[in-house]
This record gives sequence, C-alpha cells and structure tokens, in this order.
Amino acid sequence: MRALRRLMLGILTLAALAAVVVVIWGPGFVERSLNPVTTPTSGWPVSPQAEALHERLVIGDLHSDALLWDRDLLKRSLRGHTDIPRLADGNVAVQVFTSVTKSPRGQSYSHNATDAPDNITPLFIGQLRPLAAWFDLKERALVQAAALQRAADRAPDRLMLIRSAADLQTLLEARQNGARTVGALLGSEGAHPLKGDIANLQVLYGAGFRLLGLTHFFDNELGGSLHGQAGASAGLSDFGRQVVTEMMQRRMIIDLAHASPQMVRDVLAMPGTRPILSHTGIHSHCPSPRNLPDDLVQAIAARGGLIGIGFWADVVCGDTPADIAAAIRAAIDLVGVEHVALGSDYDGSVGVPFDAAGLAALTQALLDADLSEDQIAQVMGGNMMRYLAETL
Repeated sequence: MRALRRLMLGILTLAALAAVVVVIWGPGFVERSLNPVTTPTSGWPVSPQAEALHERLVIGDLHSDALLWDRDLLKRSLRGHTDIPRLADGNVAVQVFTSVTKSPRGQSYSHNATDAPDNITPLFIGQLRPLAAWFDLKERALVQAAALQRAADRAPDRLMLIRSAADLQTLLEARQNGARTVGALLGSEGAHPLKGDIANLQVLYGAGFRLLGLTHFFDNELGGSLHGQAGASAGLSDFGRQVVTEMMQRRMIIDLAHASPQMVRDVLAMPGTRPILSHTGIHSHCPSPRNLPDDLVQAIAARGGLIGIGFWADVVCGDTPADIAAAIRAAIDLVGVEHVALGSDYDGSVGVPFDAAGLAALTQALLDADLSEDQIAQVMGGNMMRYLAETL
C-alpha cells in the first residue's frame, strides 16, 4: 500500500510539474513557432539615406495582434514582432492593436466552420488569463483591451491610447517636439465579441475600441467571411447593417479585411461608409485566396478608404522587404498612392522579414523600388494619419 501511495504521489508530482512547464513555457513556445522573424543574420542592408529618411517619417501600421500573446508590451521581447521598445526603435507613431478572440481549428483561407473547435480557448487557459475570458468572446476582447490600458497607465510617456482625432493631434504634436511616445488604437479582429447583441457595441466602445473588423476567418452574426462556409455570396445580415450604422454614428472604423465579396459590396452600398482593408495584398499581383478581387479593392479606395499592405508571404508572394515593396507598388498602381498604407499583421501567426524595430528595411526597399520620398511618406504613415484625423 505504501508503495502504491508513493507511486501515486510520484505521478501527481510529475503531472503538477508538467502543468507548470506548460503554463510557463507553453504559450511562449507557441508564439515563437507561429510568429517567426526571417531577418538574415547580417540584417537587411539600410543606407544612411534610408535611415535619415526613416527618422523623418511619421509611421503608422494598421494591424498587429500582439495583445493575443499576453506579453508585457512595455518590455522588449525576444519573441514575436512588436512591443513598445521595438515600435519606438522603428520610429512608429501609431500602431493599431487588435484583439483576437476566436480562431477555428484547422484554419484556412478557403473554408472554416463557425462551430469548429477554437484555438484561442487552450491558449487563454495556458496563459492563465482571467477565468471569465476562457469561454466568452466578449470577455476575451475586454481582457485584451484592459491589458493595453494598463500598459498605457503605467508608462504614459511611452504609450498613449488614441480614441479621438484630438488624441491623435496631441500625440503627433508631442512627437514633433521630440517625444517617442507610441500611439495605440484599439481594434477587434472580427465582430463576434458582440455575440449578436447591439448593446455590446457600446461595451466595446467604452473599453476603447475604435476599429472593428466585421468578420474574421468564419461567418458570424454580421454576415459572411472571405473564408467562411457560406461562400462569396454571403453578404451583410440585418444585424450587420445595424452594427455598421451604429459604428458610423460612433465614428468607429469599419475594417473589411476578412469580409466576403458580397459583404464588401453590401457595406459599400450603405451611404456614408468609408471602410478600410487593414491587412491584405493585391490579387492581380499575388493571386492568393486571402486577397480580395481588385475591383473590390478599388471600390473601397474610391470611398476614401485605405488599403493596408501586409508583410507576410501569403499576401505579397515573397518573404523579403523587396517583395513587400513590390506589393505596395502594385497597390499604388491599382488605387493611387493616397490610399495605400501599412498593414503588417505583426504577431498574427505569420512570418515576416523584419520586426517593428527593423522597419527601416522597408523604407530602403521602397527607395530601391523608385518611390519618391513623398510617396514613401504617404505610404509609411501619412495616409493613415490623414484618414484617422478625418474619421475618428
């Protein structure tokens, strides 16, 4: 009996140790494997001219999923793509941080079931996030929003939340006077945290959300996803129209990055909409199922929207700064330079050729692609700042 008790105690001890290992090292291992940086050991070459230009730019990026990974954003990390030290090193003025609340198991660009098992649940449990957020999508969004707010409260000179055009102006004036404060605009990767209840839009707005992707990788209560079961003809639902209408009243940004073609058409058919594609590529340049047809990209730009070009191979068909620059050039040719912006998808379970600290490599690549300094200034952040000033 004593031997059996010792055996059981040993098994329980090993199980407890295994649980500790999973909690402490598991989430970090997952992030390292899903968010690699493929910068060469010697780094990407950046000329003094490009470095000097990069320091003069006002830089903005429309999409990062860093909040998903439960890192302290105020500390420099050895994994992932963004944190405040690396954003400051990269001279980034404004970064959009999006909450990710659901990701279907077996996720693909072509077909995902809304009721598929969820990848975020085990991640949140492994990260020991608050219990309320383990199985509730709205709570998952609010937990990530609260983490961003706490970081800003701890270091207001380094991180400032942008909730209005006035906030943006305050940030940009401070940076003109020498501050390196990073502005953070909070968004949601899909509107499923609303849980089909329009009252939850006020909850998210009150928590600081100013940008809302209508769908992510699956169809939801608002309508069809580019990657959902219902297909390209699944448009905006009645609830989706209600949400879009109220978002416009609240001056919230509508993001169609994962919307079905018909949902894009339906949103554009609503008077007054000015949506964006926060992270994408150009289909005629890179014929990926992740990229919307060119005519829809042009239609979004024609409404005054922005097209954020991603940094990962699936949307730009290459894994170097030059490949991203080529996609940006294709976007300029398609919609005009005034509608093109950066939409990295940093920390979004993608590999990228440089992290936020290495953004000067893209400035170099844009110079090498024969963009003028004025065009580079627009794409790297000028267009984004103008859009935010006009829409928030």
